[in-house]
Amino acid sequence: MKISEFLKTGNKSFSFEFFPPKDSEGFDKLHETIKQLKEWAPSFVSVTYGAGGSTRNKTVDLVGRIKNEIGLESMAHLTCVGSDRDELRSVLDSLREKGIENVLPLRGDPPQGETEFQAVENGFSYANELVAFIKEHYSFCLGVAGYPEGHVECPDKDLGLNHLRLKVDAGADFIITQLFFDNDFFFDFCEKAQAKGIQVPIIAGIMPILNVKQIKRFTKMCGATIPDSLLNHLEKHQEDPQAVRQIGIDHAIKQSEDLISQGSSGIHFYTLNRSNATREILKVIKA
Repeated sequence: MKISEFLKTGNKSFSFEFFPPKDSEGFDKLHETIKQLKEWAPSFVSVTYGAGGSTRNKTVDLVGRIKNEIGLESMAHLTCVGSDRDELRSVLDSLREKGIENVLPLRGDPPQGETEFQAVENGFSYANELVAFIKEHYSFCLGVAGYPEGHVECPDKDLGLNHLRLKVDAGADFIITQLFFDNDFFFDFCEKAQAKGIQVPIIAGIMPILNVKQIKRFTKMCGATIPDSLLNHLEKHQEDPQAVRQIGIDHAIKQSEDLISQGSSGIHFYTLNRSNATREILKVIKA
């Protein structure tokens, strides 16, 4: 089922993101995690592509297994990094052969050790170009990324919204946001997106905080911020992993309840391949 068709029903979307493990043991653990989350009937799950497309084959294999063995709708991430049109066609053909109907086209981050994105010959420089390419040659439902606090390479939020409009005009069916911890950023983002003529559904990206050092690293990489009151609370208890975990889960619950009550199209949980925290959040917000 195409995610766009689900979103048209008006039902709230609850979805999960995973990344391909490094080895077979990791795949077995992830398989169990996904089976545990299946009981919550997610509208879809997504699988990341890895830096520089490094997990390309694993991503294709995993989304196929999720859909065809576990029975959950799945969406594959796909980036421009290191791939020309022919290579991208090959990946898209493989996805189509596995019955995948949903793709998340991204420009992607520069490979490790490089500071600037460089398009390969006969490749793409921007996500909107990849979106347009897929729409021209395939019938996939396409999601794209949105950045409530701006992209790390584009601090001008208005310019960032112009870039988002290009992706939507190229054929994107819905938007999933980067993680954020202050809902005001999300609501402001949605309001300004609508003012730009962006009418597709916007799904909020939420990551439960489970480790202080880890979340500081993530937010530095993606440009998200942690509210001072929340950060102070976390740092006060950072030597107590269980306390940090509970603070993070409680905050994610409050965020999610507020998002749902104010009309968000859905919530996409960045799970880090773990199920327990997400399940605890869902027990409350789907009660």
